[in-house]
Amino acid sequence: MDSDSIPPQMIEAGDPSAIAQYEKALAELEQIVARLEQGEQSLEESLKDYERGVELERQCQQALDEAERRVNAINERPSDDAHDDSAPF
Repeated sequence: MDSDSIPPQMIEAGDPSAIAQYEKALAELEQIVARLEQGEQSLEESLKDYERGVELERQCQQALDEAERRVNAINERPSDDAHDDSAPF
């Protein structure tokens, strides 16, 4: 795993630094896209940027997938009083 990648345990634990790392990765990805769109780099620089961009995109997607999993888990939790058999109604 790359030293800049977001460790899954940070995301699963809701670690605020995971959010900060996601935002940092997204900002770097946006900078790479802007450089590539300008078309002023050498082919070698463009390939390195593209490779880094793919890595960052995967990290961001992993973080988003984990966030979606956490939201789904929260939404699937039964409320305390929804399944309370002791309630009269």
